[in-house]
Amino acid sequence: MLPKDANILLSLINTWLRDRYSSLAELCAAEGENEDEIKAALAVIGFRYDKPLNAFVAVKNEN
Repeated sequence: MLPKDANILLSLINTWLRDRYSSLAELCAAEGENEDEIKAALAVIGFRYDKPLNAFVAVKNEN
């Protein structure tokens, strides 16, 4: 079960992506999690999945 706190979730997911999994899809398949739900939870705090980096990164504000 993944943490509900988005900041803790971000840290956990990025650690797993760095150390265990070559993609978010692989992580979700192995851990039985929903990719869209993870993306939505992290979008709320301003992060998006960057496939080439295999990590969630901050969305740049274009203002």
